[in-house]
Amino acid sequence: MNKITVKDGTEIYYKDWGTGQPLVFHHGWPLSSDDWDAQMIFFLNQGFRVIAFDRRGHGRSSQTAIGHDMDTYASDVAELVKALDLKDAVHIGHSTGGGEVIRYVAKHGKGRVAKAVLVSAVTPIMVKNDNNPDGVPMSVFDEIRVNTATNRQQYFQDFTIPFYGYNREGAKKSQGIMDNWWRQGMMGAIKAHYDCIKAFSETDFTEDLKSVDVPVLVMHGEDDQIVPIATTGVKAAQLLKNGQLISYPGFPHGMPTTEAATINADLLAFIKA
Repeated sequence: MNKITVKDGTEIYYKDWGTGQPLVFHHGWPLSSDDWDAQMIFFLNQGFRVIAFDRRGHGRSSQTAIGHDMDTYASDVAELVKALDLKDAVHIGHSTGGGEVIRYVAKHGKGRVAKAVLVSAVTPIMVKNDNNPDGVPMSVFDEIRVNTATNRQQYFQDFTIPFYGYNREGAKKSQGIMDNWWRQGMMGAIKAHYDCIKAFSETDFTEDLKSVDVPVLVMHGEDDQIVPIATTGVKAAQLLKNGQLISYPGFPHGMPTTEAATINADLLAFIKA
């Protein structure tokens, strides 16, 4: 297995396929690089070099008890990028991975990043507070914490329903997609998953978004039940110097999987533009 060891001894697992311009895929909570299957195969066949990795504590990376915060996540990415000597890269992040992307690009990406994409991302900030009165109440994240800590096996099965919009009228459920989400989640460490809830809900990416100069595409489903578009995608696009928002009527949070053909086509157009 391909792994690098970062400065605190944590091993980060990654996939690195093909040649050409590098595309780096950052997965969401509580998943792994396998969540990008539909994009990895598509863009490999389009002639790109495709890289995806398992965040620390997730998937096949070390189940470390420490470092489950956005600064460390971004630092891990910087070490991977340096080890693989990636230049002119496009970084694409889904959900929590979108926060990781913008933090990485803002803090470490100078001279190495061509473009960035935030898909169903948690940026600029999810939790409701004095500066973000329309955000998601802390009680919602506390509930996610309790269920992750005490009922992870069942909770991760239940979570797939709103994640993919399978509770909507006319939705076509895929047991395979649901099982694969659960498989990825249960590969990771309960400590990493628990700590990551704070990282994805309470981290404020406002200054990161404002500071990034490279072109950034924001893609968000209008029926995202996990990361509501009005307080995330719409606001993130407004904060960017060089941002573009594509919103998708009816699309769920997990749209890179359920709506892969549409998402891949729009990603390709942005990358090639």
